[in-house]
Amino acid sequence: MSDDEKQIEGSSVEHHETQNAEGMTNNVNARIQNPLHGIPQEKLLAQVEAFAREREMEDILPSLKKGALIAQNPSGFEKIAMLTEEDRTVIRRETTHKWHQTKALYYTIILCSIAAAVQGWDQTGSNGANLSFPEEFGISPEDPDPVKASRNQWIVGVVNAAPYIACALCGCWLSDPINHFLGRRGAIFISALFCFFPVIGSGFTRTWQELFVTRILMGIGMGLKAATVPVFSAENTPANIRGGLVMSWQMWTAFGIFLGFAANLVFFQMGRLAWRFQLGSAFVPVVPLLVGVYFCPESPRWLMKKNRYRDAFKSLCRLRNSELQAARDLYYVHRQLEEEFKVMQGSNFFTRFIELFTIPRVRRATLASFVVMIAQQMCGINANYRLLFLYDLPTGRLQSIECIAGIFRIWPGQLCFRNSCRLGILLTLPAFGRRNLLLSTFPNMAWSLLVAGFCFYIPKESPARTPLIALFIYIFACFYSPGEGPVPFTYSAEVFPLTHREMGMSWAVATCLFWSSVLSVSFPRLQGATGSVGAFAFYAGCNVVALVMIFFLVPETKQRTLEELDYVFGVPTRTHASYQLNKALPYFVKRYILRRKDVTLEPLYNFDEVESITVWEKGAGH
Repeated sequence: MSDDEKQIEGSSVEHHETQNAEGMTNNVNARIQNPLHGIPQEKLLAQVEAFAREREMEDILPSLKKGALIAQNPSGFEKIAMLTEEDRTVIRRETTHKWHQTKALYYTIILCSIAAAVQGWDQTGSNGANLSFPEEFGISPEDPDPVKASRNQWIVGVVNAAPYIACALCGCWLSDPINHFLGRRGAIFISALFCFFPVIGSGFTRTWQELFVTRILMGIGMGLKAATVPVFSAENTPANIRGGLVMSWQMWTAFGIFLGFAANLVFFQMGRLAWRFQLGSAFVPVVPLLVGVYFCPESPRWLMKKNRYRDAFKSLCRLRNSELQAARDLYYVHRQLEEEFKVMQGSNFFTRFIELFTIPRVRRATLASFVVMIAQQMCGINANYRLLFLYDLPTGRLQSIECIAGIFRIWPGQLCFRNSCRLGILLTLPAFGRRNLLLSTFPNMAWSLLVAGFCFYIPKESPARTPLIALFIYIFACFYSPGEGPVPFTYSAEVFPLTHREMGMSWAVATCLFWSSVLSVSFPRLQGATGSVGAFAFYAGCNVVALVMIFFLVPETKQRTLEELDYVFGVPTRTHASYQLNKALPYFVKRYILRRKDVTLEPLYNFDEVESITVWEKGAGH
């Protein structure tokens, strides 16, 4: 590749060359994402008629024809002569009343929200249980023998991390085959079973090894659910509200975390039996999920992949406000699937996994999703916040007693739980954004975490110690909530092309939960070895590292169409990093630090060329 092609200087020629030489050569998704573009109207209608005959759907042929014309030119539907005024009103309302949706769609949204809440509740069952199950099983981290105490700290960390280990190594990767054979609803049902029986079983365990096994089994369900539900939600919802609903996965997971802490508080007073009820109570939200998924519409896209077009149309009619919208989406997805099948001919689970790292456009999405997911753990929310302030906080034990004593020194049980609940509520605040949100919140997370750590130098007798530490932890959570909290799952669900979306989402979720397990295992020992200030400082530094990684390796995707995303990830990583270093960073310094108003930032992408590049690619035969 020439030096000219490695640099994007703003001219359309250089944009065009870089896109095609480095990205579009191996990127088949431009034609997958826009399969109807450029087809003459007569030819398109003839193709629709052939489709209706082949699928025995001639009874809805008029709606299919109208829908195909709308799908070909969504912004120009007002000029389509075949449409009636009633048809145009229906399409207009997609913009003017975008949240006016069917009961079946809102039922699906509620079900996905319940699944996310189950995910959060499962994550918090061990928080209160840490108060008593180590004593019950003879693995107290406060053993007078330093050697035994160190060993027990590792064991408690492994038990807490067991679900994340299972998620990362097994549960997420089962998503692809189970979804293939059983569908989205079937995968959610299987995941709910793994979140039901093992959870109940954990309340009856007699050794820490048995508890470890039940939590491993629960983790399989968590991983399968986390990789399936966002995709299920995205496939069932209209494009104009899809982003907000996929974003809600993390919000409702956080709400489930809050509910889990509330359950911990309810059972806190039960003495030695408390941990059994705290672990077992997580089965409660699974019951409506197990029952409710039976009545939920199946993903139309999955039904069409199984050649069940009539069932897919019935499902779309339940999910859309009119037969016209259902017919439009049916034919459009059908054409997408035709292109996808051509691309994926002969592919299997293993080849799709390998292609995550070998196809340039997919590889860049894989790298970006990896960065945002690992950053979610590097920021310290699951280690410093969830483990120190949520897992260990209720116990008032381990070396973190020194931390906790300054914050919740009086009533180290109930008061700690109540403050945990308040923090849980804080995390349920919804927010939206992508790269810019991350770049603006990570520096603030770093300084607030560092200052919170330095507050432990304040003498314990000082009345200022408690409120200051609590204040900066709340500030840290406030910055996490709109940024690194919801963004990773939304970002990962949208960056992968259709051909690799399920595998890509499995990769992203596995990355997140694997590093969560690593931090869960290592944190008790890290905190015991470095003390409270050291642990806080370590994760403050990790926030800075994550900021640098995001700045250089994560492109912006907010409000980009699928075609534009192909263009974004068609640009080489080195080109994106060079642009950020040589142009974006100097512009930021001059504009916002030196306060100069005479500087402009040359854009990296020219999205006006996306359509022309797509046409060029088709003509080139890619």
